[in-house]
Amino acid sequence: MSQVCIIPCGKKKIWDMDPSEGPVKAEHAYIGIFHKLCQQYAKSFFEHWLIISAKHGLLLPSDMVPKNYNLSFHHKSADIITAKRLVSQIISKEIPSHDIVVLTGKKYKPIIYQAFPQANRIQFPLLGTKGIGEMQKLLKNSINHHYPLHQRSLKE
Repeated sequence: MSQVCIIPCGKKKIWDMDPSEGPVKAEHAYIGIFHKLCQQYAKSFFEHWLIISAKHGLLLPSDMVPKNYNLSFHHKSADIITAKRLVSQIISKEIPSHDIVVLTGKKYKPIIYQAFPQANRIQFPLLGTKGIGEMQKLLKNSINHHYPLHQRSLKE
């Protein structure tokens, strides 16, 4: 079975630096520090990784993001992707869904568990940290020392 890493998209996007930029691949759309660290971690330890977006759902790195947006799972909006739509994306994109590693905080847990009810294991290796600074430090150390966080035992 293949592990899949899911990383958050992030508020800062390429259009914030260059508003004239057209559609871009998802792996290039999000430019925040935390996202970049998550992406580097995912590329270092996983064959399969995705970006989760409240607007677009589960994005493969090669999926196109058409334009800038500002939407997160804590907003109240009809534009937020539903768990049902995420399940549909998992099927249509043939995403392996038995062993999931999620590099987000606790606010993503409900939507991830709804989207992957068939998963044998879902890990959130950054849970239990004291904030974004500690998450970034863990990711940097993991990447620099080539030590996967998802293989250490953390209480979920």
